[in-house]
Amino acid sequence: MLTKELYEKACNRALTYLDKAAIVITEEEKMKMQVAEYGLGDLENIGLQLLVYVNTHRCCAKELILFPEQTCPEHRHPPVGGEPGKEETFRCRWGKVYLYVPGEPAQNPKARLPKDRESFFTVWHEIELNPGEQYTLEPDTLHWFQAGLQGAVISEFSTQSRDEFDIYTDPKINPAQKRTV
Repeated sequence: MLTKELYEKACNRALTYLDKAAIVITEEEKMKMQVAEYGLGDLENIGLQLLVYVNTHRCCAKELILFPEQTCPEHRHPPVGGEPGKEETFRCRWGKVYLYVPGEPAQNPKARLPKDRESFFTVWHEIELNPGEQYTLEPDTLHWFQAGLQGAVISEFSTQSRDEFDIYTDPKINPAQKRTV
């Protein structure tokens, strides 16, 4: 469960990562930081911290902050309301991130799966993103990602984000409750 104390600690820690990435945010934006622990109670391993700059019916821009080896669980953004689902581009700003998508599986993947959750990760084509590198995901593409040993800061640019409709491989994840304190 995401307690107020855990939320505040994660937000403060995430702010230090934004500083490392030389990303300047306002005091108001600091107060809008979100923490996604997905209802699993294992934020250090499965979760992420994020700041949404804009999310309109046409576009969305966010910062995703991951602690060392923290994992955003496998999911996809399905079609909603006659639209094809979210298209998103991840651009690594600081650290290293391993993105996994459908395709030829990596022989020796760099990511380390959270204990007892291994069966909920099914795509293994590895894309390593370093600062300045980016990758675009088509709508409804199954994917997951994990930060390297230092953590990572990723800018996300996408079409409208409708997180409540995301479909996760892990049935214990409730997307409607993942970003609240």
